[in-house]
Amino acid sequence: MKTHQIEIQKFKAASANQHGQLMFKVDATVAPKTPIEGIEPSTLVLMTEANARVLMALLKAQLTELDSKKPKSRHGRHG
Repeated sequence: MKTHQIEIQKFKAASANQHGQLMFKVDATVAPKTPIEGIEPSTLVLMTEANARVLMALLKAQLTELDSKKPKSRHGRHG
């Protein structure tokens, strides 16, 4: 497995595809990361607090949109 360090510079857009996956268009720097011996190799995603807040807002908006497209549950309704 190749590992990288991804530093988010800016979130540009968010959308959802027909498979229910959220996609984010970002400006980022990506650099190879040498795994540290004895530690499970992982890719790191780094961002500022401001970008974390943007990510949270984008996630909330996309999840709300996905929820609005789902059929409403009929459990608990009595006709």
